Amino acid sequence: MDIVLRAAIAFVVLWLLTKAAGRATLGELSSFDLLLFITMGDLIQQGITGEDRTLTGGLVAVATFALLAVIFNLVVSRWSKASRLLEGPPIILVADGRALTGAMRRQRVSVAEILSAGRQSGYENMSDIRLAVLEQDGKISFFPYTAEHAQSADQE
Repeated sequence: MDIVLRAAIAFVVLWLLTKAAGRATLGELSSFDLLLFITMGDLIQQGITGEDRTLTGGLVAVATFALLAVIFNLVVSRWSKASRLLEGPPIILVADGRALTGAMRRQRVSVAEILSAGRQSGYENMSDIRLAVLEQDGKISFFPYTAEHAQSADQE
């Protein structure tokens, strides 16, 4: 039972650390981030299993992590309030072609990252983007201006 409790505590701490890392970081890991996340498991292993080096102890710890991950996913998928609490709401990063620097700074997303993701979605300039939203999974969704807006802008 001691291993289950330690594994549960480690799971929550690791979950909080990944949330603190930011959504964009989780959407596309840098080499450093990938190494950090891979080694975190090894670094906390001793704290979870303690002196228990048995196969059973390791399997109990892994099973606890897996069970908690399934529970988190079920809670998030069934209750929208829990989803917003655990994952946070989508964040608007660009509105009407202008970068919202405060939101970008809080989410640690640069203009270069938005422009890069925008180019991959077919946008050449920031001014072409009506809305850019940082989703809960770390990806950025882009929304174009309507055809009516483009016509009125051409007439000005």
